[in-house]
Amino acid sequence: MKIIGGQAKGRKIHLPKGAQCRATADRTKEALFNILPSMEGKTFLDLFAGTGNIGIEALSRGVGKAVFVEKNTLLVKAVKENLNRCGFKDKYTLIASTVENGIRMLARRKEQFDIIFADPPYMKGFIQKTLNILRDITLISENGIIVMEHSYREKFKRDNDKIILVDQKRYGDAMITFFEVKGLS
Repeated sequence: MKIIGGQAKGRKIHLPKGAQCRATADRTKEALFNILPSMEGKTFLDLFAGTGNIGIEALSRGVGKAVFVEKNTLLVKAVKENLNRCGFKDKYTLIASTVENGIRMLARRKEQFDIIFADPPYMKGFIQKTLNILRDITLISENGIIVMEHSYREKFKRDNDKIILVDQKRYGDAMITFFEVKGLS
């Protein structure tokens, strides 16, 4: 697993032994970043960050600020190590917490993000739970997007009153789903 574009291109991402983590495949990651708009100066929230692979890729491609939320202490250490390896010591915030608590903490700080990415464990119901939390707490900036990586087999409510599914792309077992948020004030 490595960074595939931008200033940290080619740097390896460390996955600690014994970590329960399914990393986004390089092929899926490359397709995702080809679809996303320019990263330059954007704010990026990486939920269920794992090793930090996706958020670090975003930083490498010009994101101005990235926030990582991960609860597994082994993976929190890996995110820090990977960020330092790739030269991003000062462009991030790392929250060692559950996604729900991390989102609530960011909301209290009135943080806003251009891109929210979530890659929870597959087939555990986290997609629906995360969408429900994000529906009730506004963390997305105007014209921002929410991107979820999940198993193509996972079922969830596709739209609600605020978060609307706009596109899906399948890569093997992985599905990348793009959402827009309506009714921002």
